[in-house]
Amino acid sequence: MKFLIAGFGSIGRRHFRNLLALGECDIVFLRSQRSTLPDDEIADFPVETEISAALAHHPDAVIIANPTALHLDVAIPAAEQGCHLFIEKPVSHSLARIDELQAALARGGGKAFTAFQFRFHPGLQCIKDYLNFALTPALSPGERGSIGCPLSVRVHWGEYLPDWHPWEDYRQSYSARADLGGGVVLTLCHPLDYLRWIFGEVRSLWAFTSCDSDLGLEVEDTAEIGLRFENGVIGSVHLDYVQRPPGHRLEIIGTEGTICWDNADGAVQVYSPHPRHLSPGERGEIGWQNYPVPEGFERNDLFLAEMDHFLRVMCDEVEPRATLGDGIWSQKLVQGVYDSAREGRLITWGTEATSGLDGDFLP
Repeated sequence: MKFLIAGFGSIGRRHFRNLLALGECDIVFLRSQRSTLPDDEIADFPVETEISAALAHHPDAVIIANPTALHLDVAIPAAEQGCHLFIEKPVSHSLARIDELQAALARGGGKAFTAFQFRFHPGLQCIKDYLNFALTPALSPGERGSIGCPLSVRVHWGEYLPDWHPWEDYRQSYSARADLGGGVVLTLCHPLDYLRWIFGEVRSLWAFTSCDSDLGLEVEDTAEIGLRFENGVIGSVHLDYVQRPPGHRLEIIGTEGTICWDNADGAVQVYSPHPRHLSPGERGEIGWQNYPVPEGFERNDLFLAEMDHFLRVMCDEVEPRATLGDGIWSQKLVQGVYDSAREGRLITWGTEATSGLDGDFLP
């Protein structure tokens, strides 16, 4: 299969290397030539600077890894040509033109996948399966305790922005620039997606944002977000560009126990006050149980797994784990954060808001 990669920053470079690792080497690049990273490793690959010239290579799929605000400038013409789309999150910097993208996909016949790599994290998958009472290698029926009914969830994610790409001026990165779709809410929107993936639809949201740090940004660097899910679970998400050392953690409190996940080691911790039934006639200890990630797990495994999944989506072997509809709903939550923070009000959605997300949904 032939791939077009739009953008060759850190994430475009990662996807390039993962495609090669998966045996795909027919690759074309669409570049602005403004990347601050060396490009020696793509010296033998075709490079174009205009979308029309890039699409003239007739790629089967397009990896959209350019700045957020420029995603749809590539995605819409690629969809019109019938390409499958691998769209880095978020889908765009706003809900504008999303209907054009959907219409182009319908005409072209390609499939779209939104790249939320945390949906491929074994720890978060373990939690999702646990709460769904599913059977997984990490949580077998004999090992599984119970936290009862989930009541609340909290996510905290803070990372010092200047440490992300130390080879460049962080103020010039897309994460820091409003014109490129930056800001901590858009850039770190993963929890808004994986919480919806785990707990279901969000029905209401409130938020505060600020840019009062000494980073000197034109976009928000801190956000506090409250959520209420359709099933009654309430939650909060903290995001910031300033925390040192970095931290990314999740905690779920149930009527009879607690689940914790820390991205630092990827492990899941489950506390239950009830003894676990290990086997007939045998009882385990009350307290915390640890469920580590598979041996040898590393961060790139998330990106490699999602790319392998996308290849199987292209071959009609599986349905996308994160659809365009999921990307649109995440975009709605982001927009809700901005609206709530700006207007000082609760944002709510009815049950009709999520109908037709993969088909006729219009924001």
